[in-house]
Amino acid sequence: MSDLFGHEAFWVVALKAVLIFVFLLVYTLFNIWFERRVVARMQHRVGPNVNGPFGLLQSLADGVKLALKEDIVVKSADKLVYILAPILATIPAFLAWAVIPFGPEVRIPFTDTITPLQLTDLPVAVLYVLAVTSVGVYGIVLAGWASGSIYALLGGLRSSAQVISYEVAMGLSFVSVFMYAGTMSTSEIVAAQSDLWYFVPLFPSFVIYCIAMVGETNRAPFDLPEAEGELVGGFHTEYSSLKFALFFLAEYVNMVTVSALATTLFLGGWRAPFGIGQINDGYFNTGYWPLLWFFGKTLFFIFIFVWLRGTLPRMRYDQFMSFGWKILIPASLAWIIAVAFIRKLKSEDMLDQQTLLWIAVAAGVLVLLTFFIPEKKPDPEPEPEQWDAFAGGYPVPPMPGQAAPTTETAAAPPERTPSS
Repeated sequence: MSDLFGHEAFWVVALKAVLIFVFLLVYTLFNIWFERRVVARMQHRVGPNVNGPFGLLQSLADGVKLALKEDIVVKSADKLVYILAPILATIPAFLAWAVIPFGPEVRIPFTDTITPLQLTDLPVAVLYVLAVTSVGVYGIVLAGWASGSIYALLGGLRSSAQVISYEVAMGLSFVSVFMYAGTMSTSEIVAAQSDLWYFVPLFPSFVIYCIAMVGETNRAPFDLPEAEGELVGGFHTEYSSLKFALFFLAEYVNMVTVSALATTLFLGGWRAPFGIGQINDGYFNTGYWPLLWFFGKTLFFIFIFVWLRGTLPRMRYDQFMSFGWKILIPASLAWIIAVAFIRKLKSEDMLDQQTLLWIAVAAGVLVLLTFFIPEKKPDPEPEPEQWDAFAGGYPVPPMPGQAAPTTETAAAPPERTPSS
């Protein structure tokens, strides 16, 4: 961790904070355009290509349109919470970037000031990111509750359950990184990957994190809180104008946040790819070159988000929750135990690199073989008993294990006499 953190001039900190804010806004506009163009190519369409060169200004035009639309507040809404909810969802998305490293120490142009390309760092920086991004779900839940709509409320409840489930798996995937790096500081984790990026030795953690980050950001095929088919639009059904734009902004900033975190923890952060980083004694890992590598790696994850949205259908909610609790979390716990066991054996010189490679190959083969195990079919349910809906004189619904009689065998309701 750099000694400059906490000892920089106020104008340097303010400058870096403003630049991060502007970077995220511009990156969001670019990502919206990028998503629409990539999905259009997948579907043999053109996509936005009119406003600006290659249609790059289309996102800006849409943002201005949203800001100028009429702001409608539904009568049944709790007005104060209704207004605060999109703000509460957006602010944590920006706060997480306070500890994301963009590059090494550089000199600010036209000055003699040396500063790291990172706003600040903490000994528990990764836990700070988890904490502030978790607060964002409160904005979604409160938006669903304050809207006074059942559709919005169900979307908010889905989002809270979804974030809780997949943040557990996401947090567990970080544990193996902490064990390898020996720190939770983001800058020190990047420094520890100078020789080998962690996605190689910690590939299971990398896969678990990539799945969890899609569920965490409510993106397709895990966009259950916004499912149009049954929830119209989910938690932001009753929102319009700038408030809706804030939810949209929070979603795309969160996409970049989890992509930047994956880059920092598993892909060497701002370090140049292998081969390029060794050119000219590491010249491309100095100065402002690392910004290019950092942007490229995050854009790779953004493309994965778009690719999934353009190819996979939405999952059923029960399948989605079952996958998180019954597969991802147990797999994460098993992998943490395996990493701790391997690290202990290597520290005691009881395990060499070749033996470890053979163990990894054997484990991979076993995992592949499990995919060929047929699923156990559920036992056939017993034949439901027939019952008379009008046996007591009044129609009653069937109980579990009972079936409604067919039209031919249904008992007719008792005839009513004039006295009844």
